[in-house]
Amino acid sequence: MDIDITAWLNLAIRWLHFITGIAWIGSSFYFVWLDNHLEEPREKKKGMSGELWSVHGGGFYHKQKYAVAPEQMPDNLHWFKWEAYFTWMSGFALLAVIYYLGADLFLIDKSKMDLTQLEAIGISLAFLVGGWIFYDGLCRSPIGQNNKLTGIIWFLSLVGAAYALTHIFSDRAAFIHIGAIVGTSMAANVFMVIIPNQRKVVAALTAGEAPDPRLGQIGKQRSLHNNYMTLPVLFLMISNHYPMTFSNPYNWLIVAGIGLVGVMVRHFFNLRHKGKSSPGLVAGAVLLFILIAMFAADMEKRGRVNVSATDASFARVQAIIGKHCTSCHAAAPSHESFDEAPGGVMLDRADLIELYAPRIMEQTVKADIMPLGNETGMTDEERALIGKWIEDGAKR
Repeated sequence: MDIDITAWLNLAIRWLHFITGIAWIGSSFYFVWLDNHLEEPREKKKGMSGELWSVHGGGFYHKQKYAVAPEQMPDNLHWFKWEAYFTWMSGFALLAVIYYLGADLFLIDKSKMDLTQLEAIGISLAFLVGGWIFYDGLCRSPIGQNNKLTGIIWFLSLVGAAYALTHIFSDRAAFIHIGAIVGTSMAANVFMVIIPNQRKVVAALTAGEAPDPRLGQIGKQRSLHNNYMTLPVLFLMISNHYPMTFSNPYNWLIVAGIGLVGVMVRHFFNLRHKGKSSPGLVAGAVLLFILIAMFAADMEKRGRVNVSATDASFARVQAIIGKHCTSCHAAAPSHESFDEAPGGVMLDRADLIELYAPRIMEQTVKADIMPLGNETGMTDEERALIGKWIEDGAKR
């Protein structure tokens, strides 16, 4: 029995990443919502800062919050951490399976930097670790006392990272790495700050000592940061499906703009949960998203190589596809990585080129994804010739 182990492993890890991500984001959103809806306790207990009644699934729930800690430790204390840990671990495993093992195809773009596999992986890890070190240092510095200023500096540093990554790696890999930097910082917030601080509080209570209130304040700050980073990360997770974002000449600006849209949307809901109306935020987010789409379309149009209809003949297109595509996309692929045509797409016959013209347009012309890693060195002019032929009707 022949089993494509890599493909099944990819599926299993991606599914796990999706499941644990839902669990982590769901609990994060819920606790921020809960914190924003707390009311003054009717029957105050020592240390209790708020309470909330809610109804769900046919039952009533009474939640109480202690800003620092209760007087005594409860017998059963539920911790929210494994959702974050498994989301990061599965995400990193997915990064390794796709972009590290397949670095030559998915990570490296030799037209940008002629890297070896080890060099590319080293740069990737440096960005992940360096991003956390910078962010954590920022939070621990005097600037970290100001959440708005911290957010602005962190955002600008991520824009700088986006610019650098889009000039080092393939466009899709660059976007995934920006998401990985943010996701790593979010998970490290839980693992390195929030949970250790909570353990110190528990240890103090167990020893009969008064917990340091700053531990809870720091944990709440990092949790709030995670809340605002969530929507940009979700966009980056799905960005590889939308080439109009990552294949644009100004993709680093586009990812920055869409990330800002995500922050605005999250801020709207955080304010709304506090009973504050902010319709201007929604209008601003929608307007910014539309402006980004218009900007992306305009920059993509300006970046195209102009070719004439006479140049874009089928004979030339077929020759280009034969040079760059049919080593993989053929009835009997000659590429060492494939035993059969990827996705069942074969381009070694004229009728098949015509049949798959829309997919060629998406993958080769608009997204610059194919050939993988551009290992055959397809030029912008060749892509433009294919695009012109397809736009003119894709006729032989």
